[in-house]
Amino acid sequence: MTAKIRIGIVGYGNLGRGVESAIAQNPDMALVAVFTRRDPASVALLDSGIPVVGLDVIADYRDKVDVMILCGGSKSDLPEQGPKMASLFTTVDSFDTHARIPEYFAAVDAAATKGGNVALISVGWDPGLFSLNRLFGEAILPQGETYTFWGKGVSQGHSDAIRRIPGVKAAVQYTVPLQSAVERVRSGTQPVLSTREKHRRDCFVVLQEGADADAVRNAIVTMPDYFADYDTTVAFITEDELAHDHSGMPHGGFVIRSGKTGRNTVQTIEYSLALESNPEFTSSVLVAYARAACRMRRQGQKGARSVYDVAPGLLSPKSAEELRKALL
Repeated sequence: MTAKIRIGIVGYGNLGRGVESAIAQNPDMALVAVFTRRDPASVALLDSGIPVVGLDVIADYRDKVDVMILCGGSKSDLPEQGPKMASLFTTVDSFDTHARIPEYFAAVDAAATKGGNVALISVGWDPGLFSLNRLFGEAILPQGETYTFWGKGVSQGHSDAIRRIPGVKAAVQYTVPLQSAVERVRSGTQPVLSTREKHRRDCFVVLQEGADADAVRNAIVTMPDYFADYDTTVAFITEDELAHDHSGMPHGGFVIRSGKTGRNTVQTIEYSLALESNPEFTSSVLVAYARAACRMRRQGQKGARSVYDVAPGLLSPKSAEELRKALL
């Protein structure tokens, strides 16, 4: 019997809990430990039999973990943790600040290569599955345009970015596609749309006592890479309102490629997701790619990789023969 893939989790927020649940659905995997900056005794896992370990001793687990899944935030956690963890372990992360992916990839690649590990970066549904579908669209319909719409849904990364602003006690952010833009794209006319014309961002914020609401609002709407390029609304609400009205984490969206083939024939490719839980779905993608990362490392690969570098068959627990018989 093949040994199970040994998984570690760094960070235990919404994403970490989702990863724990996803591992339990994959019989070829086993969760070794969860690593945290918090007091380990304060962290309660879904499975009380799994140890919670301080992040300061994570290096002691180099020979006990095959793949470390990094569940920190993209704004502050992963830029530091990604390279550090890749120097010690084969890793998978969901870094999602699109504009900074090239520099993040370079930093992680240097660390993973030096450590002899594989590091899959920016794994999730966007970046991740949507990235693949953008590639498919461009490769198949080279004469055309690609459009990505997100939402309506909660963005974990953007919500986390708001919560790190001084004066913010809690917050949630929704990305909302503009329906007029969606319909123009589906019509096949290939409109030119600015970032601001495709989506808006709605923010719901609980302030700390004594915080300056105007300063917080300005910090949000001017934040580069996150809000500055969008029409952004900021509503200040109470903790009770946040808990009652904004406790779910739905999301989704679609990638549309509109192009022409042959004798000016209009063709459209569309891929969509409708998610009741963004973190649980993202976690499931991370776990599938952890399987691929383990296999790539066992093949002798090292360095950073993106979803573009992973053969789809490596994601499945089925053999190549089984895949050809069942799914091809």
